[in-house]
Amino acid sequence: MRKLAKIVKIDALTPIEGADKIEVATVGGWKVVAQKGLYNVGDLAVYFEIDSWIPHTLAPFLSKGQHPRVFEGVQGERLKTIKLRGQLSQGLLMPVHNDKTGAYLMIYTDDTGEYSLTVSEDQDVTDALGIKKWEKAIPAQLAGVCKGNFPTEIPKTDQERAQNMVKEIVSANEAGLKYEITEKLEGSSMTVYRMRGEFGVCSRNMNLKEVAGNTFWDVARADDIEAKMVDVDEHWDFAIQGELVGPGIQGNIYGLTKCEFRVFDVYDIQMGAYMKPEARRALIERMGLNHVPVLAAQASLYDTLGITDIPQLLKFADGKSVMGNINGPLREGVVFKEVNGGMTFKVISNQYLLGEK
Repeated sequence: MRKLAKIVKIDALTPIEGADKIEVATVGGWKVVAQKGLYNVGDLAVYFEIDSWIPHTLAPFLSKGQHPRVFEGVQGERLKTIKLRGQLSQGLLMPVHNDKTGAYLMIYTDDTGEYSLTVSEDQDVTDALGIKKWEKAIPAQLAGVCKGNFPTEIPKTDQERAQNMVKEIVSANEAGLKYEITEKLEGSSMTVYRMRGEFGVCSRNMNLKEVAGNTFWDVARADDIEAKMVDVDEHWDFAIQGELVGPGIQGNIYGLTKCEFRVFDVYDIQMGAYMKPEARRALIERMGLNHVPVLAAQASLYDTLGITDIPQLLKFADGKSVMGNINGPLREGVVFKEVNGGMTFKVISNQYLLGEK
């Protein structure tokens, strides 16, 4: 599970030219604008990741004097990538207090007033602070009718961001690991599966009933995925995961005339593991399904791309989508998957995030 709110150590503090009340704090691979003088290097703080939904009771200043928005019944605000005085800022920092017994976090609630929680570096405080992951509203044709919860046997699709894996990426670079690099598409997560003889279709969070007019099921049937999975091996329990893109989905930024299912993973339910990239691509080609765009099949960060740090990774993520023409949309980002089935991570383009509606 992603740590939307966690305890971090302030790695560095950098002044912003022309600004005497704010400065830049570095935590891992993230840059966050913070109040000047509030933190020292080495201090513990709470870091809230972008796309976190922050309750109004926790940070009322985020609403800037306006009535707070509402998401899943909770008043609050979404954290977005912004620029302040020309400086990129991603996320939010809040202080952690210290006394003779150690570091603690004050938690404010509507019901009990306040209480404290003893904390340490890298501790996940997402649930303790009531933080939710913000997600765009699902259009009616995608919402469908819920058959049940997302199958527990299959992992949900949510890669870790590169900024949270600085040490791991440095180690992988030193080891010369090679990655499959694919474009991260702007759409809606879709999973199809065969398990114990049953075929199913899921959105990001729900197992869906087959009903007329539901785009997930319509595309699954149009691509004849159930028959193709049976043809591969009728006794094999596995899931195919990808992005649903096209008309009616996230503004259809690729200008498609019909919805498409673009595969990025195959999960072996029986083995409890994802297929390695090369084997997955071969299987999807054999099945006649569409794969997400592959930018590189085997590339090392340094030897192939010349990338040594997070800023260079973020610069690499910027660019145009290969799904559009030369004047097409900015790509959302890129996904790195180690060719032997090891570490995976995503890099979201800051150009894309700053232009996001």
